[in-house]
Amino acid sequence: MTASILVDGVAASTVTVLDRGLAFGDGIFRTLEVRAGRALNWDRHFRRLAHDCQALDIPVPDEAVLRSEIARVAPREAVVKITVTRGTSGRGYSKPTETVARRIVAAFDPPEYPAELARDGIRVRRCDLVLSEQPRLAGVKTLNRLENVLARSEWFDASIREGLLCDREGRLVEATMSNVFLVVAGALVTPLLTRCGVAGAQRDRVRDLAAAGGITCDVRDVAFAELEEADEVFLANSLIGLWPVVALGEKKWPVGSLTRRFQSEIAADDAKA
Repeated sequence: MTASILVDGVAASTVTVLDRGLAFGDGIFRTLEVRAGRALNWDRHFRRLAHDCQALDIPVPDEAVLRSEIARVAPREAVVKITVTRGTSGRGYSKPTETVARRIVAAFDPPEYPAELARDGIRVRRCDLVLSEQPRLAGVKTLNRLENVLARSEWFDASIREGLLCDREGRLVEATMSNVFLVVAGALVTPLLTRCGVAGAQRDRVRDLAAAGGITCDVRDVAFAELEEADEVFLANSLIGLWPVVALGEKKWPVGSLTRRFQSEIAADDAKA
């Protein structure tokens, strides 16, 4: 894997050990795809990044600066990760009197996901790990992703591509690296993320496309058992696009028409100049 990295606009591959992102996870990040030098779904990514910074009371980076730095590290095809931390401080949890945020813009080789994952669908499992609840951080993509790391380490079966995560009440929240959608009687359902979980830019796009196409998208608590009654299930994030879910244990789903519709609409949206 190769990477091109800017730290506060300067080519670098290290940060100080006193950075609060390293010491406390005091920061946020967003990951996006660049194709032919163009950041896909950028407006939604930046809105999410700004929202997350504001949730942590970290200054929002200038959008034009980020766009310029993305262009520098990713002139062609790449995956770009934008990290914003509260910057440097001494030992202790107290925030510095004046925050000088640090931004890290890094480009990596695009992942090579087999085409059949999007075409034929994937198998998933239910993770044993239970997500903790913190409403103040719900939806925010903080640097504290240890729950996802531990959940993803629960299985090594290459035929299982994702793990579904629930809260302590058994409500479906998300997958380890993606958001979850159910199709029920021609409408979309996606879990409410007011207690825990991460709200992705691709999730926002699916909801926007549904609204534009006159398709209801119900954002609410989803009992895990509701998966049994769903007509279709798919996962969404900015690198996989949409993956149909076709199997969870013995339960099977078809790759349905609404899943195909949103795959097509996302591809068309990404292809716009």
